[in-house]
Amino acid sequence: MAKTTAGVLLYRFTNGPLEVFLVHPGGPFWARKDLGAWSVPKGELNENEDALEGAKREFQEETSISIAGDFITLRPVKGSNSKTIRIFAIEQDVDPAQVKSNLFSMEWPVKSGKFKEFPEVDKGGWFTIDEALEKINKSQVPILEELNTILKNQ
Repeated sequence: MAKTTAGVLLYRFTNGPLEVFLVHPGGPFWARKDLGAWSVPKGELNENEDALEGAKREFQEETSISIAGDFITLRPVKGSNSKTIRIFAIEQDVDPAQVKSNLFSMEWPVKSGKFKEFPEVDKGGWFTIDEALEKINKSQVPILEELNTILKNQ
């Protein structure tokens, strides 16, 4: 059975243009990747977990920032790994310098028998929609497009 991930997409308007908050994955595989590497802060839901509650939990785990308020529920999309992605958007401003992620462990260097811990997210940032469309993992592009359409029609 396919897994479901959930996350929170923050947006803001500063001096006019819409901006969205994305995170960059941590670890050695992603260290030198930029375009197509960024993501909405998200993670796998626990069994029987409410999607919005899981999205808020994952956002906090990946950024150490708590989010509350009125969310916009976006349509689910299929991720590049065939997982269903459920995203909830909210207008809120956060300071990317405050991002502090949980850690994961992996064998590094590969086949060395040594394990090292890395942050799940190594940084966050605000991007205009045009910038974000270049930076985000391509499977998540429909998320940005839908939010942009919703906000233009409000």
